[in-house]
Amino acid sequence: MVLFPILGALSKAIAEITERFVLMKEIIKTKQYQALQFLGITILLAPLLFFFWKLDPEALLWKNLLILLLIGIISIAANWFTFTSMKWQKLSKLEPAKMTEPLFVVVFVLIFSYIISPTIYERNLHSLIPAIIAALALIFSHVKKHHLEFNKYFIFALIGSFLYALELVFAKLILDFYSPVTMYFARSILVLIGTIIVFRPNLFENLDKATKLQIFLAAFMWVVYRLAIYYGYTSIGIVETTLILLLAPIFVYIIAWKFLKEKLTWKNIVASIVIVGCVVYATFI
Repeated sequence: MVLFPILGALSKAIAEITERFVLMKEIIKTKQYQALQFLGITILLAPLLFFFWKLDPEALLWKNLLILLLIGIISIAANWFTFTSMKWQKLSKLEPAKMTEPLFVVVFVLIFSYIISPTIYERNLHSLIPAIIAALALIFSHVKKHHLEFNKYFIFALIGSFLYALELVFAKLILDFYSPVTMYFARSILVLIGTIIVFRPNLFENLDKATKLQIFLAAFMWVVYRLAIYYGYTSIGIVETTLILLLAPIFVYIIAWKFLKEKLTWKNIVASIVIVGCVVYATFI
């Protein structure tokens, strides 16, 4: 089951690089990209529903339907803030903000374990402490000259990370009533419909075939990532899944070094060693 989050980490790295490549094009708008990506996600998920459909009666209770609706609303906002920041700012400058997401997840899990239930949200220091150490190592590895530049787009990315983490933690409340495929399909449909209603994008305006294929590739990578998260949550828990997903930036470093000929800094290398050590400790010790 540990392989699911590792696969998710790799797919997230590919998805983010692809997203940035598409969003930096002048021909595409943020709201257009958001709608198209979730259209692609729902198309990819639809055939899987025939094999992995699960919807327990508890999912249709008003309380749980409202939680699902809340997840959809939060996701619409999270994606808009994130895509807007990626449209107008280089990914490397946004990485410290994007990397706060796992830290937010761990903090929310700890808070919710006291407010809601320690059985739903594990209060496991064996995984919690390494997750916090790994997340902080990752953030500080991208801090330059001991400060961060808090421009508008950095703040947008920070808000997006906060909302993604909040949405993921809320998902744990109802995830047992769905299969991961059904859950992600329901979330994606809500985001797609909400995005179309709120932003009214012209879906295919000015897009060439190559751009459409790149959006579809990013959608495929996010499907792999989200399903890996949900399977991880139900099999090994939120904190340990989040910790393993911190391997994603390491995959980004390796891809950038191998194929883009980008140099690794000593901070990148040290952070990578710390993260791998934390993952090994929490998983095998």
